[in-house]
Amino acid sequence: MDTAPVRACFTGLQDSIVAALEAFDGQPFRSDSWVRPEGGGGTSRLIEDGNFFERGGVNFSHVTGTALPGSATAHRPELAGRSWEALGVSLVLHPRNPYCPTSHMNVRFFVAEKEGADPVWWFGGGMDLTPYYGFAEDSIHFHRSCKNALDAFGADIHARYQKWCDEYFFLKHRDEPRGIGGVFFDDLNEGGFERCFALTQSVAASFSGAYLPICARRRDLPYGERERDFQAYRRGRYVEFNLVWDRGTLFGLQSGGRTESILMSLPPIVKWRYDWRPTPGSAEEKLYTDFLPPRNWV
Repeated sequence: MDTAPVRACFTGLQDSIVAALEAFDGQPFRSDSWVRPEGGGGTSRLIEDGNFFERGGVNFSHVTGTALPGSATAHRPELAGRSWEALGVSLVLHPRNPYCPTSHMNVRFFVAEKEGADPVWWFGGGMDLTPYYGFAEDSIHFHRSCKNALDAFGADIHARYQKWCDEYFFLKHRDEPRGIGGVFFDDLNEGGFERCFALTQSVAASFSGAYLPICARRRDLPYGERERDFQAYRRGRYVEFNLVWDRGTLFGLQSGGRTESILMSLPPIVKWRYDWRPTPGSAEEKLYTDFLPPRNWV
């Protein structure tokens, strides 16, 4: 199966998003290309200690192999014995200001082939928002942007993918959502390749407009040690999800991906506390009561 159109789209997407982020932050991203010994490679685009972003990364990868890791065949046993290709763009952005949310977006394409059999392929992706201090207008804007990206593909698609996002980005060991959700989809091949490719592109193209206006609205809000401390505590939940539950992280590590690029998503400053609870009536408690519980923001 020819993956060249997907590769061209994804590398162009990485370039366009990095350009928008550089213009917003005012500092350039570092570019770091790598080769995977088992096949393929990628380019990581990183910023650390920027004017706005404490850490951010936008990664492209295109890796190949002759046998899949256990994390993939456990989910799809029919893939055993097939060669494979996986392409994707994945980004995570951690602003310094606690009033500006962390955000994640990724799109990916996977194909597994075996002589004499039809290829098995699918797209996946989505984006989600992880605020530390919630604002209703920001939540509405982000979810409305997600809905606008999907409306052309079916009246029920956004609701399905929003629910999927809420269920996926959930810390089962904490019984707690990671953030306020967005959209998420995986194993997408219904309606044929062109439809699935177009849907994936629409989600990816909407990211900058969904996220950067929120950052622009909050970037100059003053904050102190209390807000930074709570941000570091909540970032611990982000780390826990990515290392315990995230399928992409597990696939990357088990398939011999580049560790530096895979763990680029982790925030630079994190704290854990034993059995901490927010003060009743505080802005920190409001995140738990008013924003983390799943709801329809649009």
